[in-house]
Amino acid sequence: MLFTDLPLCDEVLDGLSAMNFKETTPIQEQTIPLILQKKDIIACAQTGTGKTAAFLLPLIHNLQSESHEPNKVNAIIMAPTRELAQQIDQQMEGFSYFSSFSSVAIYGGSDGEAWSTQKQGLLKGADVVIATPGRLLSHINLYDIDFSGVKYLILDEADRMLDMGFYDDIMKIVKLLPTNRQTMLFSATMPPKIQSLSKGILNNPEEIKIDVARPPESIMQSAYICHENQKTPIITKLFSKKKPNKVLVFAGSKIKVKEVARALKRIGVSVDEMHSDLSQAQRESVMHEFRNDRVNLLVATDILSRGIDIDDITLIINYEVPRDSEDYVHRIGRTARAGEQGMAITLVSPSEQYKFKQIENFLKKEIFKIPVPAELGEAPEYNPEDNRQKRPFGRSHKKSDSGRNQKRNHSPKGASNRGARKNRPKK
Repeated sequence: MLFTDLPLCDEVLDGLSAMNFKETTPIQEQTIPLILQKKDIIACAQTGTGKTAAFLLPLIHNLQSESHEPNKVNAIIMAPTRELAQQIDQQMEGFSYFSSFSSVAIYGGSDGEAWSTQKQGLLKGADVVIATPGRLLSHINLYDIDFSGVKYLILDEADRMLDMGFYDDIMKIVKLLPTNRQTMLFSATMPPKIQSLSKGILNNPEEIKIDVARPPESIMQSAYICHENQKTPIITKLFSKKKPNKVLVFAGSKIKVKEVARALKRIGVSVDEMHSDLSQAQRESVMHEFRNDRVNLLVATDILSRGIDIDDITLIINYEVPRDSEDYVHRIGRTARAGEQGMAITLVSPSEQYKFKQIENFLKKEIFKIPVPAELGEAPEYNPEDNRQKRPFGRSHKKSDSGRNQKRNHSPKGASNRGARKNRPKK
């Protein structure tokens, strides 16, 4: 479907045309008409499917087409992390370029000046507030904020917000909002706790589910079947002679991120790290350097797997096997953006082989296995079933079947280059 086939106002269509957006994604095609009809929705779609535009475009249309109270907050968008809140805010600026709306991003880890800007946006009534729940609640506890004009509430990556323990914060905020509002809940997965949340805040919602998509063929996927203690040597050998170019390495813990970054620095790689120990200013500085090619390789925890917005990442390396197929798709989906080619390499230890086999089953194909360099020692065989019950480092542990291995964005191109438009005077 073309965006021009949707009943969107001229201001929205002009913004889409300026950014050369023509065709809708499946989530956009299914949700935008329902949101324009003022229906509550609960939509299940993975990151990278265009869900941010799916709620921003009809929101901007509704704000443009309807009368709403001046100097009051009209819409609240909640997101789990500051990185995602920033990304949504940037896309809001791009899509609403031909409109006159003000927006303010509310998130933690910033300085006193940012707090003051956030406070003014809330008290003077920015049209759209994009916030992490904890930071928004901090402002609510300090100031008398008027939420009586809120007509739209959007929860993005709701499953992740609940995983991070934001349920109580979300419900405290929801209780301050008018009951006569339109509520939209977007989630990558649909566990029982999301169903429970939806019953408490949605009114007779329409449900949309977009199945987890397999990675595009433009991503060349491969893996090393190796021992745990061979992983860091494999990565350092990859870049000992060839300079990395926009490479992103995902590691499962802050300790592992720091370990890998140190090893790469020792061989002269331009590398930096991203994890929750960094302040907001430090994170923004790291991302700025990475975007502008002053850092060639970034080692990060999953803090970036659902929030990074860079089109020219050439290679993704999974230091550990992601916990499930969906996380695997999220991670490697950071490459091969905007029609480009990309590569993904996963390092698979014996204890991770069965989990990796489940990912192969989901992909319905066998991922190419790269031989481990001989000088790094003998590599293990790939026997997922035999390794199903092994603990890390290959030690066997017998137990019953009932205890086996239990399972624990797309940003519009160019949107982030729009000028800052926070709290711009309304026309």
